[in-house]
Amino acid sequence: MKNLIEELKWRGMVQDIMPGTEAQLTKEMTTGYIGFDPTADSLHIGNLVPIILLMHLQKCGHKPIALVGGATGMVGDPSGKSEERNLLSEDVLNHNVARVKAQLEKYLDFDSSLPNAAEMVNNYDWFKHITFLDFIRDTGKHITVNYMMSKDSVRKRLEGENGMSFTEFTYQLVQGYDFYWLHNNKHCKLQMGGSDQWGNIVTGTELIRRKSAGEAFAFTCPLITKADGGKFGKSEKGNVWLDPAKTTPYQFYQFWLNAADADAIKYIKIFTFLPQEEINELIATHTGNEHLRLLQKKLAEEVTCFVHSRADYEFAVKSSGILFNNDTAEILRQLNEEQLLQVMEGVPAVDFSKTVLQNGVDVVSFLADTNIFPSKGEARKMIQGGGVSINKVKVEAIDYTLREDALLNGKYLLVQRGKKNYNLVKVV
Repeated sequence: MKNLIEELKWRGMVQDIMPGTEAQLTKEMTTGYIGFDPTADSLHIGNLVPIILLMHLQKCGHKPIALVGGATGMVGDPSGKSEERNLLSEDVLNHNVARVKAQLEKYLDFDSSLPNAAEMVNNYDWFKHITFLDFIRDTGKHITVNYMMSKDSVRKRLEGENGMSFTEFTYQLVQGYDFYWLHNNKHCKLQMGGSDQWGNIVTGTELIRRKSAGEAFAFTCPLITKADGGKFGKSEKGNVWLDPAKTTPYQFYQFWLNAADADAIKYIKIFTFLPQEEINELIATHTGNEHLRLLQKKLAEEVTCFVHSRADYEFAVKSSGILFNNDTAEILRQLNEEQLLQVMEGVPAVDFSKTVLQNGVDVVSFLADTNIFPSKGEARKMIQGGGVSINKVKVEAIDYTLREDALLNGKYLLVQRGKKNYNLVKVV
């Protein structure tokens, strides 16, 4: 059986670990779980770390359980939060749970013929049968308030301006009960998670020890940070989602491609399944040739193919060159409207009259009327200097006439001024 902890340590994916955990994992097939919080209807790239942890667990011969928190999602985890979040309605929560479950199914092997087949559970299924009085009598009495208040996530909030509600205070007890329930009903001996979950996780191991005198183990992964101190997983548009309807594969690819060198060295170990020898070779080749961005390109390829598909990756690579290469006129014409708008996100847009274009318009007037150039004189001068392209084809003469047949997808024109300045003209 492959040593899971050894594999994760060289990848930089182990922070806190309970004594005996590595020995347990080398001794026998072990069932381990991670919880996923259904606060949105899609997972984001921050959730890739726990997904990958479960995949490594299964690849090393152990049994993974993905827990979707239909019950804990109603309470709200205070870990890493400075204030209480808004609670979701039951309908929204159920919708989110279903969507998150569907995403998780893509990454784990649920083939029931396997001895270590993955399982998916929803903690609402056991909490819905427990009354409040049952819970405080049968579970609450085993964990002291002193123990709960000693946790960083609780202490920081109690010392803060807004304090902490009883609802959030009980979260660690509710999460701890998940581990206890899985231990008793699914023979689950291991819980994993981000380092901010350590306090909640050890509450579970403590509950198992006190209520059933059972063995329980745990380890956490460091929270992913960026070298510049910025928050990992955020782009200008907010979270980088796994759902292609929320973050397109092109935007997803661009996020990884734009990683800083120091981050790319860390990310290639965590977010890919490439072997250690290959990663070391990649880093060695990248060092001293950082301008080639070899590491970022490989990282973006691996993660985009993993989350989306090889076809999405190939489209992203092809499209990435459109704004930076000169030989992309044919590629530009191959894009459908949705793909074109993905690639042109952030490019200044301007409207132009379709009627004018139907009759044909000289290029100098067009450039001035769209305010791409402040005057016809400026436009004329730039064309004569070879500095204007439309749809990646250089405008060779000032008497060139633009017509409808030049439109991309029947409604767009891409105008380039000089090397880096673009405008997307929408003909309406």
